[in-house]
Amino acid sequence: MRVKAEAQYIIDNQSTIRDTAKAFGVSKSTVHVDLIKRLPKLDKTLFDRVCMILDYNTEDRANRGGESTKRRYKEKAYSLTDQSIKNKH
Repeated sequence: MRVKAEAQYIIDNQSTIRDTAKAFGVSKSTVHVDLIKRLPKLDKTLFDRVCMILDYNTEDRANRGGESTKRRYKEKAYSLTDQSIKNKH
């Protein structure tokens, strides 16, 4: 059954909904519905384990997003510096 397979995939790989959707060839919405609406009816213990991982991913997303933005601006600043040096020569 796909719902339990998705749940086990998330647990085994500490995966995100997006990565799980790619692995199973379905949309993020499908995985979300499977895990949040269907899984609790099938296996409450598995649902609780998946929720712990998804909660962590949600909390960590802000940190990853902040790091990504910081890195992007730093790269852009280097790029602008490189261009200004090239334009001087």
